[in-house]
Amino acid sequence: MGVLVVRSFWVQVARGAGLREDGVQQRQRFTLIPAARGTIFDRDGNEMAITVPSTSIYANPQSIIDPAATAHVLAQLLGIDSLSEADLVTKLADQSTTFVYVERFVDENVAEAVLSLNLAGIFGLVEPERIEVAGGLARNVVGRTDPFGVGTSGVELQYDKMLRGHDGEMVSEASKGRSLPGTTKIVDDPRPGMDLVLTIDRSLQYQVERILLARVEELVAKGGNAIVMDTSTGEILAIVSVRRNAEGIAEITAGNMAVVEAHEPGSVAKVFSVAATLDSGVATTDRVYDVPDVYVFDEGQEFEKTIKDAFPHDLELMSLRDIFVRSSNIGTLMAAGEVGSPRLHEYLESFGFGKQSSLRFPGETAGMLKQPENWRGSENATITYGYGFSSSALQLISAVNAIANDGVYVSPRMVRATIDEKGSLWESPAGNSHRVVSEATATTMQALMASVVCEGTGTRARVDGISVAGKTGTGYKVQENGTYEKEDGSRAYFATFVGFLPANDPRVSILVSIDEPNPSSRDRFGGTAAAPVFAKIATVAIHERSIEPPTNDAGCPAVGG
Repeated sequence: MGVLVVRSFWVQVARGAGLREDGVQQRQRFTLIPAARGTIFDRDGNEMAITVPSTSIYANPQSIIDPAATAHVLAQLLGIDSLSEADLVTKLADQSTTFVYVERFVDENVAEAVLSLNLAGIFGLVEPERIEVAGGLARNVVGRTDPFGVGTSGVELQYDKMLRGHDGEMVSEASKGRSLPGTTKIVDDPRPGMDLVLTIDRSLQYQVERILLARVEELVAKGGNAIVMDTSTGEILAIVSVRRNAEGIAEITAGNMAVVEAHEPGSVAKVFSVAATLDSGVATTDRVYDVPDVYVFDEGQEFEKTIKDAFPHDLELMSLRDIFVRSSNIGTLMAAGEVGSPRLHEYLESFGFGKQSSLRFPGETAGMLKQPENWRGSENATITYGYGFSSSALQLISAVNAIANDGVYVSPRMVRATIDEKGSLWESPAGNSHRVVSEATATTMQALMASVVCEGTGTRARVDGISVAGKTGTGYKVQENGTYEKEDGSRAYFATFVGFLPANDPRVSILVSIDEPNPSSRDRFGGTAAAPVFAKIATVAIHERSIEPPTNDAGCPAVGG
């Protein structure tokens, strides 16, 4: 009797709570309730990525009698090749598990046909599937999710926790492994993820994609990038990357190459060098320099280097204005050289080079900008016209946009707002901003860049009836041998045009770069490969953004006018 009393006390009191919990666990079944993933919209509320219910086919191998025959029937219906069919046979024959996927997210008609056969051990499961709307438009920004709804790239990855929400849970009483009717209850309600409103304009994005793709095809180029940015806010209205795939076909990429790849900017960098020259008070636009065709840097020293100008000419008197409009390498290094390497480096940093933007897009590059004490020999000169540092297309347009925005740098933005589960819209905070050059310097640079388009190297970027400001850039790409020349002596080009409009009251900034256009073609330079694309995109932006020229702005004067 004493033993029974002690045992009863042990079971009911000492171990009572634990045993009762074990009993509950044996008769209760907990089920996860997936939260609805947030929708991604463009700036005008058009859907870019949504989640819809879709049927997946799965199997319980322990209920399958003939794995080979079952796999063959499934292969016929699902379009599975012979190699994958063999793998499926192995999975269906695995008696150690009760669940294996046969195929995720099957077409509804196909799923219905499979399930109508009532194959032993084959079932359907409704799961949330992430769908790219509009044929995958702006997929380089939107990104992707894995089959389980977890973001793997783009804003799907960057804002995954916000989009994913919080899964819920329900519990039901079970007997002999089966849920008992009427016993199910929700113990934790799922909370849907927040929606994202991008800065992307879906219509503009589509048209920029078509324009850039056509140009890359036309020039037999390796690829290209294009970006359209709102001047005052830094909002990215369109961003596109095109690359040739392994089969040699040009296509819109899923990777945001305009953000993750960096190149030496070439002569576009003269915008920053000349702006630094003016802003630091070293020179005015009418200051004249004796500009030779060839310049020997550090003559007779360890890092001696012979530098040739961008175009052949005799010793020539050039004003700073002429140097910029005609894109003289030697004139630029002579002028900006007086600023001094430490001060020039400060300006380049202030323009946003050498560091990631506050965008923090997945995989975003910081480019490369060495400290001035590490510049060696001619690097102190070549950096003034775009060699010796590198930037992404995003960094480059953001830097030029500082000139368009009256000297104030604004961080680029791709997310405009979020929408919570109650439908309340929350504007995203404005990006960081800071002054780079004075408003007077920016105004002067705007006028100089307008002259580049009207009478300099960027005439093919003109748009009828409205002023355009911009700068061409033609950079050589570094080869595997560490030089700018291939073993056969040929070069690969990276052609760029960056500008804004209207020139004296900017609304949008636009960048176009063409990666490795045909090196034997005349259309391999910034002014010939990229500038015409700029003009087409600018025309589209004018219509899409309802841009009107200011009073008395009719664009470039007519020839002879």
